[in-house]
Amino acid sequence: MTKQRIFNIIQIGNKNDFTSRLFDVFITITILLNIAVMVLETFSQLSAFFPVMDVIALVTIIIFCIEYALRIWTADLLYPNVSKPRAILKFLISYDGIVDLFTILPFFFLSGFIAFRILRVVRIFHLFRINGQYDSFAVIFSVLKEKKNQIMSSLIIVLILMLASSIGMYYAEHNVQPQVFENAFSGIWWSVSTLLTVGYGDIYPITVMGRVMAIFTAFLGVGVVAIPTGIISAGFVEQYSRVKQQENFAKDEHVDLLTIKVNDAHCWNGLKIEAVGTPEHFIPAMVLRDTEAILPTPELTLQAGDTVVLATDMYFTTRL
Repeated sequence: MTKQRIFNIIQIGNKNDFTSRLFDVFITITILLNIAVMVLETFSQLSAFFPVMDVIALVTIIIFCIEYALRIWTADLLYPNVSKPRAILKFLISYDGIVDLFTILPFFFLSGFIAFRILRVVRIFHLFRINGQYDSFAVIFSVLKEKKNQIMSSLIIVLILMLASSIGMYYAEHNVQPQVFENAFSGIWWSVSTLLTVGYGDIYPITVMGRVMAIFTAFLGVGVVAIPTGIISAGFVEQYSRVKQQENFAKDEHVDLLTIKVNDAHCWNGLKIEAVGTPEHFIPAMVLRDTEAILPTPELTLQAGDTVVLATDMYFTTRL
């Protein structure tokens, strides 16, 4: 089996390759088994089954190690535009590379330290790789990526209000509750629970000024939480409207539409439109890049993150 073939198999989401899809299902089952063992081992009532669970955990970790080694070996195919050492480094510091590393490392070397045993929780983030196989989950990530600047801005506002309310509460409450509001940062827990409308009640103001500040902080918290929620909701509406417009266009104009997502590993990444190989009777009709719809001129170079919309005449294809 060639290196290129192995690379095609271990890449997630190749729906046209049965072996690749079978590998995706196998890895999905392995991830779920590994996580199930991690959860079940926290139940002391199941201590009699711990030896069996340890064997399952060992087998799944070995599978993860083999997959990790294969991904390092084929990193130059994942990043064809850089040298092999740089491609390996790029994979190692990528999201998948870091998650894979912290999944297998604690099992072999760090099991004796509580702080490092907590890193085993990182293996749960493997489940995000399962999401990559489904278009519905891809929509969620595309919305978060598209609205990342607005979301970051809203989070900065939350941090500013959190710091301001914490310092203000310190000056209002320190004299009467010196042990509770010991310094400017001791009110962070209170400000987080108040701004995020959780309100645990283990730390609370008792002075008139402190309670007035708490009222304003609580009202601000309701508005602040609504900002990122509204941004994400609007992003979903925009994405849904975009998909419906494509469907309506296809229905009105009697054409079939096929969308192809270009990622770092896609063979179209870095190619000009005139050089891409499309399915028979399909032609590029539009390129979606971030929030823009670009006409597919022959000189247009595709980038990772682009969505290529291919179109064909429905009447023509049904007559053939």
